[in-house]
Amino acid sequence: MTVITYLSDKRHSLTLISHIIFALVNELFINNKNFYMTHCFTPLKKILLLAGIQLITLAAMAQVKYQSKDNLNLTVAGTSTMHDWTMKSSKGDVSATFVVAANGQITDLSALTFTTPAEALKSEKSGMDKNAYKSLKTSKAPNLTYTLTSATITGNVIKCQGKLTLAGFTKETDLVATLKANADGTLTVTGTKKISMKDYQIDPPSFMMGTIKTGNDITLTFSVTLKK
Repeated sequence: MTVITYLSDKRHSLTLISHIIFALVNELFINNKNFYMTHCFTPLKKILLLAGIQLITLAAMAQVKYQSKDNLNLTVAGTSTMHDWTMKSSKGDVSATFVVAANGQITDLSALTFTTPAEALKSEKSGMDKNAYKSLKTSKAPNLTYTLTSATITGNVIKCQGKLTLAGFTKETDLVATLKANADGTLTVTGTKKISMKDYQIDPPSFMMGTIKTGNDITLTFSVTLKK
């Protein structure tokens, strides 16, 4: 499917044109389609006309790219035999391409990539950070990444399938996020995902000669504001 890309400041003009075309097609063809299809068109012309109507629909849509750099709220939370723990980061690059209808409604997410340096995650204790980086194999796999493979948008809920890479190991995973359109034209995406470290071949960090052990499950919580 080909989607015509155009600048947002031209959207109102395109919307008006598309509405006029739709009105003409509706009056001249759709309301009398049985007559025209029976008496006026050969099979090839019927196919071409129906294809033209489909192209008119697509012309009223656009792919709009949004980005964010180091404007991320990412939290990794887990448990241990002593106490719960968290690591946080604001570093990361996010790029997303949304399909936007002529009326401004976001109808689809066609592309998404996310990258953050693993060692940008910080707790309040440097010793814990050091052990966490060791488990994440940051010397060989410095980044945590996510790449979208497919998505659906229903209302303000985005359901994603994509490839998440942690500690150099990539696994297909689902992700559910909430989308909010802001008054200034930006988009805010938030979500939470529970992950088993062993699913990514990560050994849960331990401390104090192994006397303190972290749990296998962690929770990723994120919020990012995207700009055109």
